[in-house]
Amino acid sequence: MTEMTDGVLHTLFRTEQGGHEQVVLCQDRATGLKAVIAIHSTALGPALGGTRFHAYASDEEAVQDALNLSRGMSYKNAMAGLDLGGGKAVIIGDPDVIKTEELLLAYGRFVESLGGRYVTACDVGTYVADMDVVARETRWATGRSPENGGAGDSSVLTAFGVFQGMRASAQHLWGDPTLRGRKVGVAGVGKVGHYLVEHLLEDGAEVSITDVREESVRRILDKHPQVTAVADTDALIRTEGLDIYAPCALGGALNDDTVPALTAQIVCGAANNQLAHPGIEKDLADRGILYAPDYVVNAGGVIQVADELHGFDFDRCKAKATKIFDTTLEIFARAKADGIPPAAAADRIAEQRMADGRAAKAATAS
Repeated sequence: MTEMTDGVLHTLFRTEQGGHEQVVLCQDRATGLKAVIAIHSTALGPALGGTRFHAYASDEEAVQDALNLSRGMSYKNAMAGLDLGGGKAVIIGDPDVIKTEELLLAYGRFVESLGGRYVTACDVGTYVADMDVVARETRWATGRSPENGGAGDSSVLTAFGVFQGMRASAQHLWGDPTLRGRKVGVAGVGKVGHYLVEHLLEDGAEVSITDVREESVRRILDKHPQVTAVADTDALIRTEGLDIYAPCALGGALNDDTVPALTAQIVCGAANNQLAHPGIEKDLADRGILYAPDYVVNAGGVIQVADELHGFDFDRCKAKATKIFDTTLEIFARAKADGIPPAAAADRIAEQRMADGRAAKAATAS
């Protein structure tokens, strides 16, 4: 009985995990593909979300990540004002070892088999070139190269949107939307983080960075010697005088160990699922730390890839991503009015939009 209640099926059917509409387990023995496609909600439209390629410790961990990420995409797309639901996929394995053209083509066939209920894009471990391959087998791949009708690297607008969220956070807390003279710590300076560093430096911020990949750190230091690097995230969050902490790597960055150690007054970063578990948002609020909900501020990338479905226009996308500033301020205002943390306020707004979408579908069907 214990095995059943602790197993994957029990996790999938627990409504407190997010009430997913559909979870597809994909396997192609010839290429070694093992993948999970999770569709959380199609209340507002097809479920759009990227494909993460990662060497998970277990298959169960991969399923849980797909569930968490897809639920987050529903909220992200709703808050971004997109007529899209939330989904996410994970491919299990080390992309440096098992990623092949044949494996990506096999994955594309699984995406195509869903008939447009799920639209994929890039995420950790997948890139524009990978989506070009996937798109050879499915109409439902975004994040492709401009040469193949796509928007290119979505990290550009992801970083831009996070920067807008930081500006809004500064406006709310300090009464001025500039980061000039503020000390910002960026954990993870890969696909998104290095673009964020550029925005911060242009705005006059003092920047400290860390990354598990030495080459990522070196790329920034070689170009911007005024940037400082610290050994690891643990050192970064304890940096004296830090104003803003920007987690831009994997999820769970805000947990029972890191939140008590934070020196920053604001947390605003690109990583998905930053809150390790429910209750962390209250711990942040109790410490007087302003948290900009991750799925709100990092929505620039999904705004960019979603635009491919309508014929990509960068200026149109950037204009939408600029509105992340206003949306973030709206969330802070709602949080203050309702006496709740910003994460809870964002959830309420997103859930209302999804409920309205379901009601509109039901009315149309009747």
